[in-house]
Amino acid sequence: MPEGMLLRSGPDWHLDASEVHTFEAFLEDAGIAVADVDPVPISVFLEYAVWFQAHKGIVVDDRMVRVLMRSDDGFRVQLDDETELVAQWVVAAPGNGYFYHLPDWAATLPDGIGAHTSATVEFDDADGARVLIVGGRQSAYEWAALFGDHGAARVDIVHRHEIPRFERVSWKFVDECVDSTVRVPGWWHSLSQAQQDEIAATFWKVGRSTLEWWLTPRIAGPRFHRWPGSSVVDTRTPRNGTTTVMLSSGDRLEVDRVVFATGYKTDIARVPYLQALLPQITTFDGFPTLDERFQSSVRGLYLPGFVSTRDFGPFFGFTKGCPAAATIIVDHLLAHG
Repeated sequence: MPEGMLLRSGPDWHLDASEVHTFEAFLEDAGIAVADVDPVPISVFLEYAVWFQAHKGIVVDDRMVRVLMRSDDGFRVQLDDETELVAQWVVAAPGNGYFYHLPDWAATLPDGIGAHTSATVEFDDADGARVLIVGGRQSAYEWAALFGDHGAARVDIVHRHEIPRFERVSWKFVDECVDSTVRVPGWWHSLSQAQQDEIAATFWKVGRSTLEWWLTPRIAGPRFHRWPGSSVVDTRTPRNGTTTVMLSSGDRLEVDRVVFATGYKTDIARVPYLQALLPQITTFDGFPTLDERFQSSVRGLYLPGFVSTRDFGPFFGFTKGCPAAATIIVDHLLAHG
C-alpha cells in the first residue's frame, strides 16, 4: 500500500477480537476525532497497528519463512537466516501479494515500463510522466489520483467496462455475515448457491462497481483521460524510444509507464514457503480447501485471509474478517490443544 493511500473501510473496522483495542479506541486515546479521518489515511491505520501491537504485547519477528515442512510431531520451519523452528500448529496468512494478475501482453513491455499496482507504491519519479492505468476499479482510479497528486503530466485509464459510479456507500451489510460465520460453524457453506450469489452481488455492487466519492475531485482536469469500453490490443517500443499503446478503439497513446490495476487471482502454488506441502494441500481453482475452522487438508495448517474467501466469503479477504478468523482458529486450537 503506497504512502498517501486512503482506506475504503471506516473506523469500525479493527483488529481486536476482544473488542477492546479497536480502531475507535485508538482514535479516542490519540485525541483524533472520527470526522477528521473520513476517509481513513493508511498512515493513521498503521499508527493504530503499532498501538495495537504495544497494548497486546505482541513481539514481531521480522525474519522470513523460507520453507515450511511436515515433521513427526507437527511442522518444521526454516527461516531466511537458516534458523529452524518447530511448531505443532501453523497459521499462515499469505495475503494477496503473491497472486497479482497481469494480462498476457504485459510481457511485451520493456523492463521498467510496466508494473502491477502491488509493486507500485512509490511515486517519486511521477513528476512529468505519462502514465497508462489498465483497469477500472478502485485501485485503478486511486493509483491514477496518486500519480496526479505527484505531478504526472498525463494519466490515461483504460478499462473494458463503463465508467463506474463514485459515491459514498455503506459496508454495514458485511457485519451480519462475519458475525454469522463466528456464530454458526461453516455458515458460508450452509447457504444455498442463490444466497451466496446474492451476497456476492451486493459485495460487487458496493466494493467493485461503486468507487469512493473522494476520488472524484482528484481525477478532474485535463490531465486525466478515461477510455471506457476499451482494451489494449498492441504495444510497440522502438529501441530507445517511447512506448506506444494501441487501443481497441483505434486510439494510440504514448506512455512512459504502464500500471496494471488488474487484480488478483488466488493460486496457492505461488506461495514460496508452502512448496514442500503443496502435494498434501487439497485445492480447488487455486484455493486451498478449508474446513469450518480454516484448517487445510494438512492437519494443523490454518490458512485465513485472502486464500480463505472461497470457503468463507469475500469479506474474509479484508481487515473486517481478521478478528473473526482469529476467534475461530484460536477457539479450535484451545479446544484441541
